[in-house]
Amino acid sequence: MSSRSHPVTPPRQVSWLIALIPVFPPLYLAAFGALGRLRTLPLTARYILFFFASTQLVAALFTPRPLLSLGLAAARTLLILAMIAAGVYLRESRNLRPLLWGQLVIFGTAWGYTLFTQGWTGVQERLGHPYYYVVSLGLVAVVALWISVFWRGGGWWRWPAGALALVTLLAAGSRGPLLALGVGTVAALVFARRGRQWWVLLPAALILALATLNTTLNIPFKPVERLLNDQTSGREYVWRDAVQGWQTSPVGGVGPYQGGPFLSYLYKDGCQLTPTLQRNQIACPPGLERWSGAWLIAHNAWLHWLLESGIVGVSGLVVLMGYGLWRATSTGDPLILAVLYGFTAMNVVDVVIALPSPHFAELWWALMGMTLGTQAKHPRHNNGQAQTKETGSGN
Repeated sequence: MSSRSHPVTPPRQVSWLIALIPVFPPLYLAAFGALGRLRTLPLTARYILFFFASTQLVAALFTPRPLLSLGLAAARTLLILAMIAAGVYLRESRNLRPLLWGQLVIFGTAWGYTLFTQGWTGVQERLGHPYYYVVSLGLVAVVALWISVFWRGGGWWRWPAGALALVTLLAAGSRGPLLALGVGTVAALVFARRGRQWWVLLPAALILALATLNTTLNIPFKPVERLLNDQTSGREYVWRDAVQGWQTSPVGGVGPYQGGPFLSYLYKDGCQLTPTLQRNQIACPPGLERWSGAWLIAHNAWLHWLLESGIVGVSGLVVLMGYGLWRATSTGDPLILAVLYGFTAMNVVDVVIALPSPHFAELWWALMGMTLGTQAKHPRHNNGQAQTKETGSGN
């Protein structure tokens, strides 16, 4: 029987934990407690997860530093499996709604910190946050918009929540999140089961209209001007570096979190914190400088995985992603569809599924777990049904 047949609400403390994760991201490590849920997945999903995990570990053996790479690959793969298991535990996207409250706190913090430390000039240079990158802030705003729009039975609060997410997205001036918003919303509109509610396109249409109006009327709000900019911001150089780095170790890549030095276009700038902190003259601590390459990304998820895990590792990722996206179309859940397809589209110009992150990549993997678990059987519910039948027959 499908897991969708039994609506489940997690304990209140789990909802509080989910709400706090955007504010204090390490809390998502609680997902390791759900690893046992992977045993409840359908057999096909378990085979695919086994193939994915195997390719990540095997790829590490063909890197220049196999022992280090094997340890890092194991840690990353285990974290991915934990987030998938958390999705299997939560089962339904509605149980992730509490994320919205923590995300609203992040938006308020971003506006307060930027205005307090830099004034309106800081907003003109793009709204920022102390530990969320500008692009990350825009992507989280997109997720908040989706939660607000797809929340069935929500009240009046959805309007101010959605408005705060919308102005945050505009002030962040990030084109990648706008791409995610457009593709994800269309995917939800096409594949969702509850009818075609065209009004869900309103946020994306409103953003494009405001961006066009801003340019036409020459309104001095620079972040919005970036939304219609077709420049690649140097990504073509990063992609070139990623391909050249992969060619040094094509089978297994250069190793997880070890691709930074090969991305010379980015690596030459040295250790940097978020742009907002940089503008406030807060430099990277000396202790972090030697690790600065660990969080550099190839600005394309598949090139990034190819660089770090080679042909072997990226094959596992492609199989898992492909199966998950295909399974998502059968869920009919608009939030799952929007996040999985929207993030996948954004991965063309960024890397939004690489762990760890400030919680958006973890969200993608958790929703992948919900997708894989749509046919998972839960012994507790099955036992309850068996007991009911036995009691009925006894009577």
